[in-house]
Amino acid sequence: MAQPTAASRLASTGTYALDLEGVGRQFGALVALDGIAMKVMAGERRAVLGSNGAGKTTLFNAITGDFPPTSGAIRFFGEDVTRLPVHERIRRGLRRTYQISQLFHGLSVRESVFLACRGVSRGRFSLVRPGLRDETMAQADRIIHAVHLDPLSERQVGALSHGEHRQLELAMALGGAPRFLLLDEPAAGLSPTERRDLVAILNALPSHIGYIIIEHDLDVALKVSTFVTMMHNGRIFKEGTPDAIENDPQVQAIYLGGGHG
Repeated sequence: MAQPTAASRLASTGTYALDLEGVGRQFGALVALDGIAMKVMAGERRAVLGSNGAGKTTLFNAITGDFPPTSGAIRFFGEDVTRLPVHERIRRGLRRTYQISQLFHGLSVRESVFLACRGVSRGRFSLVRPGLRDETMAQADRIIHAVHLDPLSERQVGALSHGEHRQLELAMALGGAPRFLLLDEPAAGLSPTERRDLVAILNALPSHIGYIIIEHDLDVALKVSTFVTMMHNGRIFKEGTPDAIENDPQVQAIYLGGGHG
């Protein structure tokens, strides 16, 4: 008999990877998020879609603690993290990529991913250089392979293309055994070939690693998600499967210009 997955065990106990209750975020008089309620299972792959200004990135900022919510509660695998600082959420297994690259251009690809893995490990403050059999370096090499950057592992980050920067950002987010990823427009600026490669990378991630992806490219978003949340004016507008969202008349009228091929 097949053993239950981590996601199915959590589902059976009613525990979610992310559980948002009435999450709001205001900037002065501006209401950027208004009563967001969302439950995301461990291992779930969800897309959050919406036009510019819908509140998608603000939602990520609230979840990660970059801009904590002004109302509501956020639980991560059952623990209330609403008021925890960013680094404590990272230590609990929450990872994120950003719309704008945040990389060290003077390092190599391998050094960058190694530091991402080392930064959340118990030995992160050690000054000892890694040896030939260092497990953290081995983990970095496995991640580099998973994101298809093997041929570029020794290349300096500053010499990479925009698409390769995006792959490296994903690799760094995978450092240190993450439990859940928040991916902020990872396909932005990618060529059609690079987008196909991104889809393949995301679909090949281990099943226990769930994620939420914000993406303007619907072809990418609908191919890498099993559930879609649509946002509009800081609220959840509609939710459903990729097929249901793609074929919904209201979604087509507001976001897809009346149709989507």
